[in-house]
Amino acid sequence: PGIWRYLELLPVDAPPARSLAVGSTPLVEASRFRAALGVDRLWLKDDTRNPSLSFKDRAVALATARAVDFGFGALACASTGNLAGAVAAAAANAGMPAYVFIPADLEPEKVEHALAYGATVVPVDGTYDDVNRLCLELCDELNWAFANVNLRPFYAEGSRTLVFEIAEALGWRLPDVIVAPIASGSMFTKLGKAVDELARVGLVEPKPVRFVGGQAVGCAPVATAFEAGDDDWRPVREPDTIVRSLAIGSPADGRYALALARQTGGSIEGVPDAVTADAIRRLARQEGTFAETAGGVTYAAAEAARRRGVIGPDDEVVVLLTGNGLKTPQARTFGLAPASGI
Repeated sequence: PGIWRYLELLPVDAPPARSLAVGSTPLVEASRFRAALGVDRLWLKDDTRNPSLSFKDRAVALATARAVDFGFGALACASTGNLAGAVAAAAANAGMPAYVFIPADLEPEKVEHALAYGATVVPVDGTYDDVNRLCLELCDELNWAFANVNLRPFYAEGSRTLVFEIAEALGWRLPDVIVAPIASGSMFTKLGKAVDELARVGLVEPKPVRFVGGQAVGCAPVATAFEAGDDDWRPVREPDTIVRSLAIGSPADGRYALALARQTGGSIEGVPDAVTADAIRRLARQEGTFAETAGGVTYAAAEAARRRGVIGPDDEVVVLLTGNGLKTPQARTFGLAPASGI
């Protein structure tokens, strides 16, 4: 089990000597939500069960393997939250110091998560984009492997393993629709790349797959561009959303995410925070899966795409749940009156 079973499709020469047990997360049939969504088949790819409770473990596993190969002295990252925990856990496993740079207003649960693994956490007074610019400058001065900066070409490829696992779980075939969150847009575009690669090497029969993305309305540069018919996004200077894991105002791969959605007949949906919180509650109570805010956005995006007609009644749909709700527990009650709490 794990992502190294796909070694020949990954940009590493050999499995690392040490690695966390990343990947092989379940593809869960969502029978109740299938009826509510009005589709033939609905699956939840439950990546809340990775070692640090998010899909970021996949990307960080590749970055860490290369950091060790290249002889870097430390593992680091710019993070909206989930990556901080993933880098801290992977560095602890590899015996490397970890330095994670985060916006100062990040959820305290995510800060504690990174601290628990022994990482040095550096809060920055600003947005994620400010944090990222700082890390770009530090790359020129320090012998550190920044997972999503100077090791980004390797890091980004880890997201492809989501599609590898989905196809394998479905008996080496592809679904009709994949729904995923969009932050930088990197994961979204790598899913499309993985679909093409599996067909090219003969592991699946080629077929068109529609890609649906989700963003929070309070930081939705890609969703806004999609709705307007623009080819590129406009930056969001001050994100205003509870979905901090997706709050990237200048998404590096946003233009490619737009192209993927349009070329495949998919869509990119903007989701209000109250709708996100409601989706989190319904996922937990009806399917037994407690998702982080990005998961709420993603399932709500599937519902929006169904209303739009992008998803049809005969489709087989896979919704990616990329982080665990224990990282964002306050989001569950967002928008509820006090009497509606515990």
